Amino acid sequence: MMSGPERRTVRDLRRGNRAIVLRALYFGGPASRQELTGATGLSAATVSNVTAGLLAEGAIVEAGLVESDGGRPRVLLRVDPEHGYAIGVDVGETHVRVELFDLAMTERAKADYALRPARHEAQLVARHILAGIDVVLAEAGVGRERMLGVGIGVPGIVEHGPAAVIHAQTFGWESVPLGTLLRAGTSLPLFVDNGAKTMGQAELWFGAGRGARHAIVALVGSGVGANIVTDGVTYRGVTGSAGEWGHTTVVVNGRRCRCGALGCLEAYVGAEGVLGRYAEAGGVITTDDEQVALAALLEDGSAAARQVVEETVSYLGAGLGNLVNLFNPERIVVGGWAGLLLGRRHLPALREAAGRHALAQPYRQTTIELGELGPDAVALGAATLVIESFLQ
Repeated sequence: MMSGPERRTVRDLRRGNRAIVLRALYFGGPASRQELTGATGLSAATVSNVTAGLLAEGAIVEAGLVESDGGRPRVLLRVDPEHGYAIGVDVGETHVRVELFDLAMTERAKADYALRPARHEAQLVARHILAGIDVVLAEAGVGRERMLGVGIGVPGIVEHGPAAVIHAQTFGWESVPLGTLLRAGTSLPLFVDNGAKTMGQAELWFGAGRGARHAIVALVGSGVGANIVTDGVTYRGVTGSAGEWGHTTVVVNGRRCRCGALGCLEAYVGAEGVLGRYAEAGGVITTDDEQVALAALLEDGSAAARQVVEETVSYLGAGLGNLVNLFNPERIVVGGWAGLLLGRRHLPALREAAGRHALAQPYRQTTIELGELGPDAVALGAATLVIESFLQ
């Protein structure tokens, strides 16, 4: 009667030990078995058994020797970057970007598909994703049997499950079963999450958030969102919608947001809102490309441009101050293409504005930094959803 539960318990223990060792090698770099024993707290026998299994799988390989104190040289082990591959997809306001990565998160191929701001039909987006998968696999010469899966960062709220139902008001998506649409064209494992959360995970793993246990990664692009990490774990809320920071109210009865509400932070610091306020102040916008237009605005020395930029810094600073007061993070990372454009020019002013709107004691414990991974962080982060599953 007890044999079934005992077998499951032993299997779970072995799987847990495997994950501990694999994560230590993935994030800690090459290490000997002795170093892994110290780093993981597992016994030498357990580390030996686990690494033997991982070597047999091909998940890890030997990476040379290191001298030991008075004994035989120790063999270094590392994760094999070519053991498997992950695709990361960024579904943005103006594009669908599909990127193929090896296990070292080196980009091997990329495909971009433009979207018109008013056209975000779910079927069209799904077709772009499926086409992009075919393109990057062909370009890199990687067979589907070597694929670990496809991670997808999308706007809005994601209902996790096989259907991956998306609620994204700014896209006009209400209960769109993106997973179901994609499953009709691919059998690869799918992992779908909010784009701000995928960007946040990328910055936490590889960028400006490394080492932080309590952090917030803020995405400022056309839309605005945040990944809230408490004690190393992303806070999701009851239905996964936590982090919709862009739809917190900063002005009662203020500007109309794309979500339909009034006075949302996104309506003041999202690229569309910033450019809209510039046009209302008499500024001239000569392109439909938001990134080009916002860069030009930030370089414009006119009174209208200066006023809009100063107001944007103040609104974004207030939003960051609210995050400090609500979550008491040790670090806030500002990312997203618009956040990086603004922050590279005005980071000291952003920090000062945040300090004006935050309680003094928690603000002193917080650092505000710019993201290190650039505009591709959403796709990179989406690929980490696949890697996370592999490491588990």
